[in-house]
This record gives sequence, structure tokens and C-alpha cells, in this order.
Amino acid sequence: MNPKFTKKRLNELKAAFSGKRVAVVGDMMLDCYYWGKVKRISPEAPVPVVEVDDEFFRFGGAANVALNILKLGGIPVPIGVIGEDNDSRFFKKLLNESGITDEGIICDSARPTTTKTRVIAGSQHVVRIDKESKEDIHSETENKLLQYFESKADELDALILEDYNKGVLTKTVIKELIEIANRKGLVITVDPKFHNFFEYKNVTVFKPNKKETEEAFGVKFSGSGDLDFYGNKLMDELKSRYVMITLGEAGMALFGDNSSKKQVPTKARKVADVSGAGDTVISTLTMALVSGADITEAAYLANFAGGLVCGEVGIVPIESEVLFREVMEEL
Repeated sequence: MNPKFTKKRLNELKAAFSGKRVAVVGDMMLDCYYWGKVKRISPEAPVPVVEVDDEFFRFGGAANVALNILKLGGIPVPIGVIGEDNDSRFFKKLLNESGITDEGIICDSARPTTTKTRVIAGSQHVVRIDKESKEDIHSETENKLLQYFESKADELDALILEDYNKGVLTKTVIKELIEIANRKGLVITVDPKFHNFFEYKNVTVFKPNKKETEEAFGVKFSGSGDLDFYGNKLMDELKSRYVMITLGEAGMALFGDNSSKKQVPTKARKVADVSGAGDTVISTLTMALVSGADITEAAYLANFAGGLVCGEVGIVPIESEVLFREVMEEL
């Protein structure tokens, strides 16, 4: 599946990306990195001692999706929950430095800020330390989140639901957000995880990966026939306008338009790191749809963007200028 882009059409879409307002609701995360060298083994235990040369923080989870929206020329409205701890201060500092609003970020002293700390020695990932709660947020927090979204809905073009199973997207929150967004005529895209997989009904695009789809149905795909069957089954069960199943190095499969499947081949030139590629795909897909792209054009741009970030080490957002320049070079 390859849309017949022209330079004129690409320039139209690029211009239309500018200023689109997209709410990103889901599990906000902070990524912390310690980079250093190993020169000795600890005398306390048979483990390496990492002498830290650098420490820095990045957005993770739904916050990285919001950053991708910003880099694509849009205006992200992140909505989620963090703790009242030291990591929450770093998280808010990143938002402030990026120029992203923190109005929709709710602080809950009963929960930690979801933080993933990676210790890297040279090019070797030594250990990852996760600090998180997977419990559903309380009803009071649910209400705050929903009230904020409803207060902003008239200003929005789209809603992205970004689920990492950390408790923010509860059944109640999912149902209410989708009802409000549909009432306001917003584009709704979903990046699901295992829990609540089948709660995302009546959305524009439902975008699981192959592994998540297999786990949800309790099967292992043995060929394209299984992919076709379960892709269409998702369409039927969720009443989604489109279903997009990402397939890693095999690209993605798009279902919709009279249940016919379209295969989108991967655009990764070299794969250095797949971290954050899913965030880039959902961000680009959503921005393209609200900018007037049809689903084929949006899927192509999203897949292309995902391929570009796979060529970078670490979680790197896609920039509008880079994306459209690279696509034009393919014409």
C-alpha cells in the first residue's frame, strides 16, 4: 500500500499539521538514565560498579507521545497522574522546558510518579529499575481527569488514549472519554495494552501490536490468515472505524473500508533501537488524520515515521521537518 503522494500534497499536509490540538490521556512516565563506565567489580557482591559520567531525564509513556505531537507541529494537552515526589518535580521541569502545559497533570500523593531508571555502562544496559503503581486510580482522581478533559474538549482536534496498564485508563475513564470525544466529533486513536483491551469501543483507530493482539485473544498467529481473521474480529467487537496492527519489521496491517486488509511494509532503513517507535506511530497517525489525510496516507506517514526513529538510539521523537523531507526524497 503506497499512496500516490505529490510534493504539493505533502506540503499541504505538513502545513496542516501546524497548531493541531491533541489531548494525550494515559500513563505519564519519567525515564531516567545513568551513563558511565565499569572498571571494577564490587567487593560487597559480584556485581559491576558503574562510575557515572552523566545523568539525564526524558519523557516516557504517554508523555513521550505528547512530546512527539509537539515535535510534529501540534499542541499537546497531556492528561494523566503523577505522584508528589522528587521524580514529579523532574517531570514537571521537563514539561516546562518543552513548553508543554501541565494543567492536565494530576498529582496524587498516594501514588509514585512512574519512573524507569536505566543504568548503562558503555553500550551495555546493566539494569533497569522501575518505580510504579499498577493499581487503578481512585474515583476522585478519575473525576478530576474527566472534568479537565471535558473542559478542554471544545478546543481539541483529537484524543489519543495511551495505555501502559499503570492504572490511569480505568474502564470508567475509557468509556467516559470516548463518549465525550465522540460527542465533540474528535478523532480518537488508541494504543492499548493487555488489560481493558476490549474496552476501547467506537474509536477511530485501534492500534495494537501483533503480540498484544495474540495475548488478548489467547492465540499465536500461524500465518496471514490468522492475522486477517483476528483483525476483522477486532473491527466487529470494538466497532472501530479502523484497526491497525503493527507487525515490527513486517510493517503494519490496516483493516477497515469494507473489511479489506491493506499491508504497509516497514520503512526502517536500519534498526538501532525500537524504543518509542510505537509512540511515534500513534502520534504521526493522529496528526495526519486531523490534518485531512485519508487513512492510507496517514498509515503510510505513521509507518515511515516509526521506521525513521528505529534508526536512532534511545527514545527520540520525530520532527515534522525531518519526516516530510524524508518522505519527499522517496518520491
